[in-house]
Amino acid sequence: MYLLIPGRHHLLTDFQFKYLNRLIKCNLEGEKDVYGLPLEAQTVEGIIFAVTSANHLGTKRNPVPFYIRAMVIQEFSNSLDVPVYVYGIDDVGVIPDFSEYTVKTIRHSSESVHSLTPDNTIVICSTSVKEMYLKRGFRVLPAELDPVTNTFTQPMPWDVVKLIAQEGEWRKNKTVLDQMHPAAFHIWSLYSIGEKVQQILKDPIIGADGDLTATRDYSVYVKQMDDIAAMKYRETAPYIQPGKIGDIGCAAGSWIKIGCEDDRLHECDFYGIEVSRHLYDVCLQRKHNREFANPSVFFAQKNAVTSLVFEAGSMNTIHTSSLTHEIESYGSRKDLIAFIHNRYQELVPGGVWINRDVVGPENRNETVLLWLNTNDGENDLPAPENPGTHELAVWLGKLSTAALFKRFAQDFRHHEGYRLPHEWVTIDDNTYCKLSMQDACEFLFKKDYHDNWFSEMHETFCFWNFNDWKSALEEAGFRLDNLSNAYRNEWIVKNRLEGKVQLLRINENRTVEPMRFPDSHMLLLARK
Repeated sequence: MYLLIPGRHHLLTDFQFKYLNRLIKCNLEGEKDVYGLPLEAQTVEGIIFAVTSANHLGTKRNPVPFYIRAMVIQEFSNSLDVPVYVYGIDDVGVIPDFSEYTVKTIRHSSESVHSLTPDNTIVICSTSVKEMYLKRGFRVLPAELDPVTNTFTQPMPWDVVKLIAQEGEWRKNKTVLDQMHPAAFHIWSLYSIGEKVQQILKDPIIGADGDLTATRDYSVYVKQMDDIAAMKYRETAPYIQPGKIGDIGCAAGSWIKIGCEDDRLHECDFYGIEVSRHLYDVCLQRKHNREFANPSVFFAQKNAVTSLVFEAGSMNTIHTSSLTHEIESYGSRKDLIAFIHNRYQELVPGGVWINRDVVGPENRNETVLLWLNTNDGENDLPAPENPGTHELAVWLGKLSTAALFKRFAQDFRHHEGYRLPHEWVTIDDNTYCKLSMQDACEFLFKKDYHDNWFSEMHETFCFWNFNDWKSALEEAGFRLDNLSNAYRNEWIVKNRLEGKVQLLRINENRTVEPMRFPDSHMLLLARK
């Protein structure tokens, strides 16, 4: 008889060892399943740990990588009298019966050596996952769970993980020492896992699955990044200093991929940092596919806000593109300032941080008028109920610019508690929207992102203008290179703004005059 223990297994507890040791030594005699029915005495031939979410790491839900979890289980099992097997079970999203997928994965990974059935396997599970195995006919032992009261009588492993995350000196915490098995304590201490878990679980920016936003369509996002990667590289390449080159927020690794093909940089080391699990997986797959001409390419899933991601004083060039506005949007101003200071610490003297991103207008506090076209689409098209990403994008694409603004005013940073101040005014028989220059530009430069509308509505582009950035960088110790500049994307002006919208200034006599569309992007060369 095999014992199957499914779970994430970030660590193992002292209770788990004693419980398993008792089952082995006593041949299951006297044990009762979750229904209170006694088990027959049987010899335990082996224990199988099914480590779920094995393909996840660095997230709040799964902070510990699979190899560490496997090492803990292996050291934990050295004192047990039966063989212990470890199988990684990848997360595959929501499926009707994850237990069936788990059993099939174990059979495949073991080349049918371990074909688990209700006749040869008893499951140990105290969480709701047990219901899937019960439906498949497996008998289930409750472990930490009291089935009568449906309460836990022993500490759950995840409870210990959360306790460690809250304790600075977790190695000296008496509760941790009492509940954590020595094997787990040894591996966690050896690899400083407790400190890493503290950093991840306390992170205010990263979501449960390691993403800034849960509403982004990553297939669309990756294609967008690839499509504009060459343009981004051409814009930034002249300023890259050879040596150690880091790309923070590297997305799918497109900028690094092009950099690897630059003859000037063929002896450089490239380091890609990506916080999103989805995009990090893409980077690893591309490396596996040998898409990078330079073999010295390394990727890591880290958050560059809460700490350094490179050694202090080690990097010749750090590149970021379309990232800093996301830190302001999903984190806070404090997070953005911390990010700036971290980059300064990581550069060698004379090193450069190349930051390419959107930027706000110089007169962002000015009250302006916005003329919006009502004839380039539908004005009264009913919105779909609870639309998916694609359905919403199709509907948005049918709206007039004026109708699109009304939806924008409703959605823009609504979840963050922002209510866009605006009013409709009529001057000389023309209707305008009266609002701040900052909010007007948020609409102008965000209105065409239909494919990722839900995600984009969380983000602010225009919180700082070029001079605000200059002040923040100099305060951190940087010197802003004279080649830094804010600029207007003329393609956007020609293809997305002209004929659809017009900015106007209100004169003292209530006449209006057209305004030039402002700068929308910036290239900052911050030198240490």
